[in-house]
Amino acid sequence: MTSSDHASTAASLRATLALQADPDTDPEREEHLMRRLRGEINDLDVESVALVAAGDVPHGAKGADLVTLGALLVAFSASGGVFTTLIAAIQNWLDRQTGRHRIAVTIDGDTIELERASAAQQRELLEAFIQRHSSR
Repeated sequence: MTSSDHASTAASLRATLALQADPDTDPEREEHLMRRLRGEINDLDVESVALVAAGDVPHGAKGADLVTLGALLVAFSASGGVFTTLIAAIQNWLDRQTGRHRIAVTIDGDTIELERASAAQQRELLEAFIQRHSSR
């Protein structure tokens, strides 16, 4: 890796988003959910959103419960509030779903599982997770 490559990646973070669909969700619906989530994340100010096949899930991600598509790999700027916006968008997406889906967000081997919960519970967990990854 050249010093210019290192400089360009130093300001970026990568997160793996693994959808763990409600057990009653059929595989076709899971694929539809993953693609909708990808579309919404892609509308944010992120650098890229890529589908990752289940066998290609990056090290540190929890891969046992992933849908056939695997997960989403999201690259985004470590500054400018993009991470906070990404987490808020995921939480908003989960809140709009009828099933009890979860999304595992992994950055550098550190994972938090998001699901519908009380606002106070989510806020407390998210603030700690965001704090750990925003001070880079």
